[in-house]
Amino acid sequence: MYDIAIIGGGPAGMSAAIYAARGGMKTIVLEKLSCGGQMIRTNEIDNYPGFGDNPTGGELAETIEKHAKKFDVEFASENVKSIENAEYGVKVIHTRRNKYMTKAIIFATGAVPKTLGAAGEAELTGAGVSYCATCDGAFFKDKEVCVVGGGNTAIEDALYLAPICKKVYVLNRSGKLRAAASLVESAAKNSKIQIIMNTVVEKFNGTTSLESVTVKNTVTDEKSTLKVSGAIVAIGITPSSKLAKDCGVECCQLGFIKTDMYLATNVKGIFAAGDVRVSPLRQVITAAADGAVAATTAVNYVNELGIKSV
Repeated sequence: MYDIAIIGGGPAGMSAAIYAARGGMKTIVLEKLSCGGQMIRTNEIDNYPGFGDNPTGGELAETIEKHAKKFDVEFASENVKSIENAEYGVKVIHTRRNKYMTKAIIFATGAVPKTLGAAGEAELTGAGVSYCATCDGAFFKDKEVCVVGGGNTAIEDALYLAPICKKVYVLNRSGKLRAAASLVESAAKNSKIQIIMNTVVEKFNGTTSLESVTVKNTVTDEKSTLKVSGAIVAIGITPSSKLAKDCGVECCQLGFIKTDMYLATNVKGIFAAGDVRVSPLRQVITAAADGAVAATTAVNYVNELGIKSV
């Protein structure tokens, strides 16, 4: 029996674990892969306060995990299959091998960036190919980059990168942008931004880092090479919220978990933190902050139940 079970071991989950354990809760983190979430795919993190030496995502994840273990947080390498309700508000978490009983659950299951599936994409992810302009934009200072996509996120990314980069190409697969007219107008007025319509990326080129992208015109099938040092793939992300939905947790139309300001969901005893929830910004620091808020709310919830785990 646990007081608080946290599903997901990214920065939100591990931060939640620290605050839950410090709050006197018997706490477990269930993570199907290795702890760290999306940040372990990042070669360098230069915007997390207090780590000016630019650690890799893996190094930062290891540091946070070690911090959590200092408070006797338990970690289990488990893939959660289902969750059911038991008596007195207890929830039973089923994995392939075990079951865990808990008073409260924090979903910190994160989100997965949508990929293009182009050649070289996987090999150069973190070495020029990125899915987050605000995370990695600084690495492309005074360099030429491209943003792949035509929605609000893609144009916002282009506008964010323009003051930093030498040139920003926006590659849109159709003849019309899906972004809001006001964003498109702002991009059109920016001399550093060039929007290229009817264009898809066929291949990301480079050995140790991105050097160029091979693009194809979807109307003429003509191929060409665009020399860029960075490529932001901005075609959306998919929240890992299916398990929460199965528990009756309310999500937005895009699948992100809805919470109140205390990060409680519509289901009693279930909370959410990090990229999986509705949020205006998805960064390591905001995920960690979410974890602190969600855990503090969960601690108060368990204390009000008046039943302590042993």
